[in-house]
Amino acid sequence: MHDFGDIFVKILVINSGSSSLKFQLFSLPDFKVIASGLLEESDDEQSPARMTFPVNSGETRTINTTLPTTQERPAISAMLGLLRAYDIMDDENDLAAIGHRVVHGGEAFHEPVLIDEDVIKAIEKLIPLAPLHNPANLSGIRLLREHVPDIPQVAVFDTAFHQTIPEHGFLYALPHELYTKHKIRRYGFHGTSHGYVARQAAEYLDRPLDELNIISLHLGNGASAAAIKNGKCIDTSMGLTPLEGLVMGTRSGDLDPAILFYLSRETGMNMDELDNLLNKASGLKGICDENDMRTITKSAAQGDQRAQLALAMFCYRIKKYIGSYMAALGGVDCIIFTGGIGENSAIVRKMSCAGLHPFGITIDQEKNALRHKKRAAIHSTESSIQVLVVPTNEELEIARQTLQVLTTASLHKGKNNAI
Repeated sequence: MHDFGDIFVKILVINSGSSSLKFQLFSLPDFKVIASGLLEESDDEQSPARMTFPVNSGETRTINTTLPTTQERPAISAMLGLLRAYDIMDDENDLAAIGHRVVHGGEAFHEPVLIDEDVIKAIEKLIPLAPLHNPANLSGIRLLREHVPDIPQVAVFDTAFHQTIPEHGFLYALPHELYTKHKIRRYGFHGTSHGYVARQAAEYLDRPLDELNIISLHLGNGASAAAIKNGKCIDTSMGLTPLEGLVMGTRSGDLDPAILFYLSRETGMNMDELDNLLNKASGLKGICDENDMRTITKSAAQGDQRAQLALAMFCYRIKKYIGSYMAALGGVDCIIFTGGIGENSAIVRKMSCAGLHPFGITIDQEKNALRHKKRAAIHSTESSIQVLVVPTNEELEIARQTLQVLTTASLHKGKNNAI
């Protein structure tokens, strides 16, 4: 058996997609990652699966295997099998709880919740708002309830952090009955990340979160901005779906909705084709046939004009949101760059903040050029607004919120028993 020290209780975090399963296993009380994995499901005879975990020497061991295709969601049973086979989880009783990322909580969920049948039914009702995500999240929940029925499970929602947005911020200028009957409104996403990095920034700055105004920029293949006033989100760039807002890897972000009517009339494109166009063939990919910012940056530096255009459009949209959120917040203490691009692309950070010195934002080019694996400030001494790079950790945030729900439930149970 591998010696993991005094690790007796663990929290398993699950991100269940339509054809993949990502997981991390944390020890308590230190939230140390003791195993993680990515398991891809497909129609092929064999699907890839990978798990990493530490060994006694402190190194990381990687296990590559395949998944059977003869059962529903084989990744669930394969994950549990791998954890048992390598003595990482001898018994399901090692688990304190399982935390699930659930993409859409609608207006029903403002915080993480302990999963029961009522919660499952509520998530089912929200499927029309997230038809690609919520069914996959639910399948992971249901199958793990079958595999480990005695382990508490917690749902942590991408949308929950944004439920503090005021009505004038979340409503669209549409007939009001579309909201009352069909719940069409701004929900926002990446909330777990925005909330996590905001708290990390407050800790780094040694200031109370409820006294800070923050613009958080989660930049990856999916990208979103959030305006956080005194620790509460008051606006965010994604809307009813993750399509609105910033330019993304394959998503258009903001555009004139009449474009859809025009394309339908002029080209005969149907709803499915238009959906595919905006979600899978637009954004950076639509501009320059590439959606990996690392490749785009390299091509732009070599003189590729379309790559240069894609980079310029990506950063210009970010700059516009920075400006609008500065106005909405009435003053900003810090700007956070996070996500795969936000944490690693110096050129994106530089271009997104270029020309903003009249507004108190100035980047220190030497600090910005460094690789930042930990929280770091990249603003110059002239900057009145602090600019930070803060690595996100959504899985850790889900684990912490899961433990919080578990602890609260235990306290309530204790009070009820006492009564």
